Amino acid sequence: MTKEMELFDNLHLAMFSGKGGVGKTTISCTFAYRWAQKFVNEQILLISTDPAHSLGDVLQVSVDDIPRPIAELPNLLVRALDAKLLLQKFKERYGQVLELLVERGSFVEGEDLLPVWDLNWPGLDELMGLLEIQRLFNEQQVDRVVVDMAPSGHTLNLFGLMDFLDTFLHSLELFQEKHRYISKTFAGSYTPDRADEFLQTLKAELSQGRRLLQDPTHTACLLVAIAEPMSWLESKRFLEALQAMQVPCGGLFVNQVLASATDRDRYQEQQPLIGQYTALANGKPIFIVPQQDQEPLGIVALSHLINQIHVPQMEPLSPIELLPVQWPETIPPSFGDFLNQGRRLLLIGGKGGVGKTTVAAAIGWAMAQQHPDRKIRMVSIDPAHSLGDAFGLSFGHEPYQITANLRGQEVDSDRLLEQFRADYLWELAEMMSGETQTSEAIEMAYAPVAWRKIVEQALPGIDEMLSLLTVMELLEQQEEDLIILDTAPTGHLLRFLEMPTALADWLAWIFKLWIKYQNVLGRTEFMGRLRTLRQRVVKAQKVLKDPQQAEFIGVTLNQTSVLAEQHRLFKSLQEIGVSQNYVVLNRFTSTATINCDFPGLTMVRLPLLPRSVQPLERIQAAAACLF
Repeated sequence: MTKEMELFDNLHLAMFSGKGGVGKTTISCTFAYRWAQKFVNEQILLISTDPAHSLGDVLQVSVDDIPRPIAELPNLLVRALDAKLLLQKFKERYGQVLELLVERGSFVEGEDLLPVWDLNWPGLDELMGLLEIQRLFNEQQVDRVVVDMAPSGHTLNLFGLMDFLDTFLHSLELFQEKHRYISKTFAGSYTPDRADEFLQTLKAELSQGRRLLQDPTHTACLLVAIAEPMSWLESKRFLEALQAMQVPCGGLFVNQVLASATDRDRYQEQQPLIGQYTALANGKPIFIVPQQDQEPLGIVALSHLINQIHVPQMEPLSPIELLPVQWPETIPPSFGDFLNQGRRLLLIGGKGGVGKTTVAAAIGWAMAQQHPDRKIRMVSIDPAHSLGDAFGLSFGHEPYQITANLRGQEVDSDRLLEQFRADYLWELAEMMSGETQTSEAIEMAYAPVAWRKIVEQALPGIDEMLSLLTVMELLEQQEEDLIILDTAPTGHLLRFLEMPTALADWLAWIFKLWIKYQNVLGRTEFMGRLRTLRQRVVKAQKVLKDPQQAEFIGVTLNQTSVLAEQHRLFKSLQEIGVSQNYVVLNRFTSTATINCDFPGLTMVRLPLLPRSVQPLERIQAAAACLF
């Protein structure tokens, strides 16, 4: 391995992220292995914050929430964070005092808060992960930590939780300040209690955690990418967001790079992009990870990979005579006609980087061409959007008219959140404060302000909730005959599908509180609107689970780790009750042995597509192969 990698040896926290499917897990495992080899007297921890992690698939070992050593390197521990278990530990540690503080800042009695801990909210993965990383360092349990992050969109959500936690802590302090004010008013004095101690401790821990995440001498987020245009575009957006969040970027790893023009089409595409990545790095270290003949699975393969990572050798690109573009032929079986089958909603998903966006775009294009009298809309609900990139166009929150009957849209969660605040959250914050009878001075200074501050932040899991509301609205408007969702990678897709149940449960809890305190609260009209919202959520859930109206189409590659994740997703969707009829095996080559089986599903094979063509041409070619 090149000596330039020694630049990272001063770090104690290395976090790997990037577009889905670029090899984050492989590179983070390789990086952790190198540290464990070099620092034999230190304890190295490799963890994953991705709800659909692949650490076990890459390392070829069993991985769970208990840190376990690698047999070949006993100082390297591997762990996948279990959000539910972490939440349980958090409840045991802080639950009672949090209930006390919320009780002091609202109309709710402590006993009414107990059910909250049992309500599933699909945003706790990031929150618990962030708190656990901070705890590990605060308690000095390990010397160095390597984090295999979720894909870039949800990594940014995790970093954004620093602001949420700061605001939440400030709100709790306002709740306690209200309690102090009342105590002094009625008792003449105030004696600090366990809530004061808790706030002081948590404030110190969060402050220390923020300093850790933003300290470039000890921490870096390392970007993993591949030399393809869509990966470059997402990497550029990701680095800009890191800079705005003041999270230090330590460097870039460009993965799966061809060493020679064995594949002229792909080599010619890669070489200029390596130069673009070098410019994007802007002086930060950049490393090339060569394309491997076989998947680097297991410790032995990773140890070989370490020695192949190198800095780019920027030689002038030799002109290569490109062969005429050869378009692949369709390989039966193909998709059926979704519109004739009565489908209203298609969800396209799988592991990051398998080609979900390409397949979603191709289905949209084919359906629009086959049914010029029907309206089709493709919607990206992945926080790191690539749908516009796939078409070579710039999509936004407002639908982009691609053809007369085909539109594309990339959901802007910030705009949706503003509307959701206006429709529900501001009034919910006022209701939770319960300050209808107190003096104006207390009301203005404490609880209502605190609840509004909480609502001002993007709550954990908000992307999944807002995506659900977007889909609900599109289905209710019935302006489109078919909606195609380009979803987030596996773990966050499952969170999206869990959101109807979670949101309905939370609304049911709020209704119970209101029934108990309705004589004090009033707000009958507001509760009516929340009931309507819950009815809409339940209705959307019925559509998601109605095989006549909705179905999921998985996209996978013929690779061990990818297939393993797709099988887990396949089983999870069966348990949830989401219809599945097809799985797309992308980048299929006729010489490869197919090592997968999905009982009951039709496997549609999408061959390798030429790289040296315009984006729309690739979409059209994919559509021709799929149908």
